[in-house]
Amino acid sequence: MKVLTANRLIDGEAVWLAADHSWSETIAAAEVARDDASREKLERAGKAALLKNEVVDVNLIDVAMEDGEIVPLRLRERIRAAGPTTHPQFGKQARPRIAQAA
Repeated sequence: MKVLTANRLIDGEAVWLAADHSWSETIAAAEVARDDASREKLERAGKAALLKNEVVDVNLIDVAMEDGEIVPLRLRERIRAAGPTTHPQFGKQARPRIAQAA
């Protein structure tokens, strides 16, 4: 399984492509590609957003589902999803958790 991630150009925030083709600040809203056709769809959407200068560093990343949540497999991507490595009162760590849609 894969999701598409990037950094929003205007502020550098790590974002993930959602099913409605918006860029979500949380990985929980990311559209998960489970087959080649879905991965290609995500790649096309990422290239289009890159060409529109919405995002940079567009990448498909490997994820797994654990207890109904999307979890990146690589440490780098887990850190990006959790937020900056700062005090828990700051960054994404301080935001309230939003329940993921089934």
